[in-house]
Amino acid sequence: MISPLRLLYLALATWGAIHPMYYFLRYMRENDGGFGAMIDAWYVNASTTGLTWDLTIAAISLTVWIVAETTVRKNWLALIAIPATFGIGVSCGLPLYLFLRSRPVT
Repeated sequence: MISPLRLLYLALATWGAIHPMYYFLRYMRENDGGFGAMIDAWYVNASTTGLTWDLTIAAISLTVWIVAETTVRKNWLALIAIPATFGIGVSCGLPLYLFLRSRPVT
């Protein structure tokens, strides 16, 4: 049985994967599938550049935490949160890691 907290983490990870991806795909469709155009948009002004760096630093910090804890806890499955973080975003990677980290220890 999954605890309510773990269900919440899983729901947040799912939402964090789907909701931002909707906007990413929509933007790329509007710009001829251009991933390069999306990256350029991340630096279009000081506000988006600041947000880009904020999320990049958060993703790196999360990665350091995941690696450090995985090494100690030997919860190797939790490492899948790293590609989720950089491939989808912190909004997916963080709750996914919390979901995987909070599983009962056997």
